[in-house]
Amino acid sequence: MSFPSVEEQLAIIKRGAVEIVPEQELIEKLKKSKKENKPLKVKLGVDPTRPDLHLGHSVILRKMRQFQDLGHEVILIIGGFTAMIGDPTGQNKTRPPLTIEEVNENAQTYIDQAKKILDEDKLTLTNNNDWLGPMDFMDVVRLSSKLTVARMIERDDFSKRFENNEAISLHEFLYPLAQGQDSVYLKSDIELGGTDQKFNLLVGRQLQKDDGQDQQVCLMMPLLVGTDGSAKMSKSYDNYIGIDEAPNDMYGKTLSVPDELIYTYFELVTDIATEDLPGIKEKAEKDPRNAKHDLAYTVVRMYHGEESAKAAKEHFEQTVINKQVPDDAPEFEYNSGEELRLLDVIGDTGFSPSNGETKRMMKQGGISLDDEKIKDINHTITLESGQEVALKVGKRNFGIIKGK
Repeated sequence: MSFPSVEEQLAIIKRGAVEIVPEQELIEKLKKSKKENKPLKVKLGVDPTRPDLHLGHSVILRKMRQFQDLGHEVILIIGGFTAMIGDPTGQNKTRPPLTIEEVNENAQTYIDQAKKILDEDKLTLTNNNDWLGPMDFMDVVRLSSKLTVARMIERDDFSKRFENNEAISLHEFLYPLAQGQDSVYLKSDIELGGTDQKFNLLVGRQLQKDDGQDQQVCLMMPLLVGTDGSAKMSKSYDNYIGIDEAPNDMYGKTLSVPDELIYTYFELVTDIATEDLPGIKEKAEKDPRNAKHDLAYTVVRMYHGEESAKAAKEHFEQTVINKQVPDDAPEFEYNSGEELRLLDVIGDTGFSPSNGETKRMMKQGGISLDDEKIKDINHTITLESGQEVALKVGKRNFGIIKGK
């Protein structure tokens, strides 16, 4: 195949990247690849510990997709073996390893979601249990001799735990070596990872050098800040946008992204052409409201299609801007004359995961009846026969309560 010019490729590869180590080697690899008309091997390893993907996970996967579109060989390694060690990266305690059954189940869910971003026809899928599993104890001893304890303690998370007298299990030291051995086995030219993976990626370079191979280039992508504007995107922080979320929820959540992150999201998690980004950056600075709607539309379109994006935008305009109850709002019938506790009614609708969450929303003014905010957690209603009351829970859940 014919590769784009090195300059064109470099502009796309560097999009959103925090660091490339070393960048000059990447340029030389791209030149050689184009001259020999041979694709580079680009590697990403994932331990499917949490199979539900969100936009934070998509940052690195979208970079993989860019390499696919440039014509290079993209290898997605499922960490069947390393997940059973438990990656200690960014952890202040030993991470519990997974069973082989858990790994396989999570891996399939991960792959199914990742295919929404990656081109399945241009993807090489592999599992590091295939080459790490057969290693015997002497192989592990030889591999362990490649790094010193002093070098391992250079890792930020290890050094903090060491200074705080917190336990570090010996098997955790093996994780960077196992990940690095993946690079040796595959003879990768480039490895991708988050900024928290830099140490592990550099170990791969060292092991390749010890094996007499050309060393891989390490490309680090940033950790995406969540919708709260402060912490990295995570389900634990409830600041995430899942790639499997319903279009209306995805659109609404994207609109909660802080203005200062609009351009970052366009750059890192969308398929907008690189040459269009300067115009988007200008719009985000001058007209953040409409730029944010463009972002929400783009994200929904990428994962659900154009028609769903249009419908989600119309739903938002109807329910939030014009404060109308959507035509397809579900109806909930109750006996007339019966005193109903609003907490129980909301529990029946399924609009809130728990009474505790409902109470929290009430106190914050997130629940209304006929557009009147209800903050009293003991609020009750009594319906007459045929009476209809519009219920709104949060920003996007609407229902009609009817008396019968």
